[in-house]
Amino acid sequence: MSEKDAAREERIFMEAVVDAYSPEEQAMGWYYYLEDKITFPFTAECIAVNKRTPLELSERVTVIQMAGENYCERDMYVDISWHDKILSIPLAQIKPLDADDASAEAIDDWHYWLKQGYTF
Repeated sequence: MSEKDAAREERIFMEAVVDAYSPEEQAMGWYYYLEDKITFPFTAECIAVNKRTPLELSERVTVIQMAGENYCERDMYVDISWHDKILSIPLAQIKPLDADDASAEAIDDWHYWLKQGYTF
């Protein structure tokens, strides 16, 4: 768990998971929060290896959109362009390199949520 950030906590609980009581409602709250805040496409760098994706540490990819709602019921996923294919990967696996401020903040909010140990 990382140190609490009061401003970030308030933003998350007032914008992403406000009035979300069940895990499903929290997941959809996050999905629509991220979809609304992130401007696509942007370049990102892989910051964590994941056995379910082929990305390597420090690899750069183009993030093109949020993955479909059905992919985001337990975690937040984005679609990336990778070797002429479209792959869905966990948002936690990347950090934005050239995203606008609102996009970077929303992605940082998701990373913060996970580091705090919050779950749906």
